[in-house]
Parts: sequence; C-alpha cells; structure tokens
Amino acid sequence: MVYGRIINGTEHTFGVSGKLIMNALVMYDHQTDTLWSQFMREAVKGELAGTELEVIPVTQTTWQAWKELHPDTIVLDKNGRYGFDTYRGYYQDSRAGVLGASQDDDRLNRKELVLGVEIEGRSKAYSFADLESEVIVNDTIAGQDALVYFDADSGTALAFDRMIEGASLTFRLEDGPGGVQTVLVDEETNTRWSAFTGVAIEGELKGEILERAVSHLSFWFAWKDWNPDTELYQGQCDSSQIERAQSIRSSLAPRAFRLGSNFGSS
Repeated sequence: MVYGRIINGTEHTFGVSGKLIMNALVMYDHQTDTLWSQFMREAVKGELAGTELEVIPVTQTTWQAWKELHPDTIVLDKNGRYGFDTYRGYYQDSRAGVLGASQDDDRLNRKELVLGVEIEGRSKAYSFADLESEVIVNDTIAGQDALVYFDADSGTALAFDRMIEGASLTFRLEDGPGGVQTVLVDEETNTRWSAFTGVAIEGELKGEILERAVSHLSFWFAWKDWNPDTELYQGQCDSSQIERAQSIRSSLAPRAFRLGSNFGSS
C-alpha cells in the first residue's frame, strides 16, 4: 500500500505506533500524533480523525519484472540490513495474524492470496488460483466496468477501469510473449495495450491509459475482516492452479530486506 503524505496542503511524516487494528498496522503522523489505519488509509483517532490519505497506485511484482519495465528505476536503500525475514514461516502456515480472523469465511482458505479491489465503496476479491486460470477478467464492480490481469510468473495482479472516453472496452489476450511483454487487445477498436502498464501501445487509441483501480494484494482473511460484505469472484480454477497459487504465496516472502528506523534520523 502506498499513500500520499500531503494532507490539507501540508506534508506529513509517519511512524509506526506499535498498535494494531484487526491485525493491521496503525501509523501515527509526527505533526499531529493522529493515529492512522494502514488498511483503511484513514485517520482513526486524533486531530485529523476521519481524514483519508490519497491512494498512489503501486505494482507488487518481482525485481526482475520491475527492472524490465523500468530499467532506469531508482531504488530505496535504507541503513539497516536483515539477512532473513522472520515472518517467512507465517506466510505459509494457517495463522490469521496476531489476533485471529474476525470474519472467518470458508469460501477460501484464510491464507489464500487475493487481489482485493475497491470501487465506489464496494469491494471484490479475486483469488490468485482463479486469476491464474483465466489470466484476464472483464468484470463489473459497483456498476463500473473493471479489468483484472494476472501474471503468475511474477505474482503480479493488477486492476484497471475499462472505460475510455465514456466507452467500455472488452479485452482479450494477444498470443505472444508473456510476462511484462504481455499484450491485451480490446474487441471494440483492436487497439493493443500493455497488460502491465495499461498503456495503449498501438492502434486507434494509442497513447490512452487505463486508470488503475484501488486494489492491493492481501490474505483472504485480512481482506474479509476489513471488507465483511466483499464479493468473491467465482472462477473455474482446478487443484493444480490452487497448488500453483500456494507456491506463489511462498515465493513472495522476501529473501532479504532492509529496514530503516521509523523514529527520526541519526
């Protein structure tokens, strides 16, 4: 999750409060000591209570895929190195956070990975197993046409608005290389689009960009806890896709990571 730090025209900086709400991080801002829910992106206590942070679209993918998409990318490199991730076992077991699940829902295993999408106050979850089976889904959420794309090799799941200039587009996969080179074609104009960026690269709509929908990767139990009325996309996955989704979950555990202090600078 990535959020903007400009609130009411003022830049804010954030730290970790040490508190949890339904297993999710609670942040605080250094300027007002307001508490903010990571999952809700909203201030829950303090001077700015009720204020929402701006959502910045982000892509969770592999370093290899990101470098291929953005060869000139810059990289955040903070002081402090840890040789292993202490949560590695947690990614693979059945525990539902520290506090347990508030909204157990057996439609999926609690630790199954989903892409959760929010549109106009409504939410819908797409399991990685279903997404691997279908790769792209032309769907409708809260009356708005949405597109969901999944690349299994990099564990990348993305959601877009299918509307361009007031017209809804319907997408299909183009035969060819996969990964970051994957191309989608819309049925209405035969324009070719980058599946990873949502940019029209050739055809009548060249240069147009599909707007990203608010979405993020989550464990099913966490998404359900925070979105108790969520819809769940019903695909046609089989046991092999479920196993593949479980292996993706394991592979998403970081091999090594860096962590800087949340409390000021030295």
